[in-house]
Amino acid sequence: MKIKSLFVTAIAVCAFSFVQAQNGINATQKKQKAKIAQGVKSGELTKAETKALAKQQRAIHRAEKRAKADGVVTPAERARIKTRQAKANRSIYNQKHD
Repeated sequence: MKIKSLFVTAIAVCAFSFVQAQNGINATQKKQKAKIAQGVKSGELTKAETKALAKQQRAIHRAEKRAKADGVVTPAERARIKTRQAKANRSIYNQKHD
């Protein structure tokens, strides 16, 4: 009985950490899209800059979909997505401040 409850607890912890990691990735993408929209609204981003940033966001979204395709996002896949998001964040900042 103890082993069964330990097993169930371990699965619950893994599922919770998976959901938290996905929420982090999704929250970052949502923030980045809001920053881009704000840049367009304020005139800080040109049409060409906006198009390039949107393309970068689509690439991140595709990478996320590929990672989720098998039902499990591995730590390596998560790290690659987070790296891409960090690069996109720098691109957004640089484009808005050039």
